Amino acid sequence: MYQAFLVKYGEIGVKGKNRHLFEDALIHQIKYTLKQAEGEFLVTKEQGRIYVEAQGEFDYEETVASLKTVFGIVAFCPVVICPEEGFEQLSRDMLQYVGHAYGNRELTFKVHTRRGKKDYPMESMEISAELGGRILDAFPAMKVDVHHPQVMFEVEIRSRIFLYSEVIAGPGGMPMGTNGKAMLLLSGGIDSPVAGYMVAKRGVKIDATYFHAPPYTSERAKQKVVDLAKIVARYTGPIYLKVVNFTDIQLYIYEQCRHEELTIIMRRYMMRIAEHFAQETGSLGLVTGESIGQVASQTMQSLAATNAVCTMPVYRPLIGFDKQEIVDLSEKIGTYETSIQPFEDCCTIFVAKHPVTKPNLNIIQNSEKKLAEKIEELVKEAIDSAETIIVEP
Repeated sequence: MYQAFLVKYGEIGVKGKNRHLFEDALIHQIKYTLKQAEGEFLVTKEQGRIYVEAQGEFDYEETVASLKTVFGIVAFCPVVICPEEGFEQLSRDMLQYVGHAYGNRELTFKVHTRRGKKDYPMESMEISAELGGRILDAFPAMKVDVHHPQVMFEVEIRSRIFLYSEVIAGPGGMPMGTNGKAMLLLSGGIDSPVAGYMVAKRGVKIDATYFHAPPYTSERAKQKVVDLAKIVARYTGPIYLKVVNFTDIQLYIYEQCRHEELTIIMRRYMMRIAEHFAQETGSLGLVTGESIGQVASQTMQSLAATNAVCTMPVYRPLIGFDKQEIVDLSEKIGTYETSIQPFEDCCTIFVAKHPVTKPNLNIIQNSEKKLAEKIEELVKEAIDSAETIIVEP
């Protein structure tokens, strides 16, 4: 029944003279995403509307699922396209649409018409009233409710006529790539994939860095992270994932530093390495899944000590979320079941029984002086040997 979708956006509409840039970015992302769906599509914009029109046969459910992942789409509506052959043809098309979509169900409705084509021979109110009357005649179980209808039948008269009533929620946010690029520190846990999703929702293109610690972490742990990146990539497009062998750095820190400081010092070296890749790829900041107070390395003092090694901003989109809120989001975007697979990443190795929760930055920096003999060489080796995986949805 449906040949097209009307795409609705939110914030883009108030972007003034730059609005067309955001619209074009949204169209580009829609086209990219629909390459994953079965069928050919024409994506166009017209008078403040974006239309996705199928060019022949297509998989409706697959197309709907794809559009639900495009940041910048607030909602979209499956549309029936009618030829402009006068009101009688429009009336027949409307009755066929109502019968197919709703049958003679007991429900309340309203007809709302937008007449973008001003030379159409009937005015908007007249069209709505006449169509509403014909629906009542054809489907006696239905009733009109102009204030709180269960179904709103929309009629848009432009170069062609569009009929629709269903509104499917999109993810909202801003089109991908309209707000620069950032480097996500991605682990196999619940939090970091959600953080990547959240910052990408604001139009930020993300790459990712993962710290692998063989033989303490298995290839299954690495594959788990790739799988998580693949799920996030459904929303963001391709992610360039850097896989860093962190084992020698971890062991060296474990040998040289006090065990209660291990987590903070290891975290600081992760940030240094991730920042190196961020600078290489033109990223404007780092992104982590940290939330205040969730674990010892995420107290305000610990976050301050971690931040101190970075020269670029560190964005923490989950900073004020509690764990259940993060879990709920991970379930919503589809990462939760993968995140809870029992394959540990390097963050869970060498965890101290009593980690410092209020680290003093001067003390941490003094402890790091014990690493001076070999740490720069180990960091360089980790950077030079990092594997790059292009993760696509």
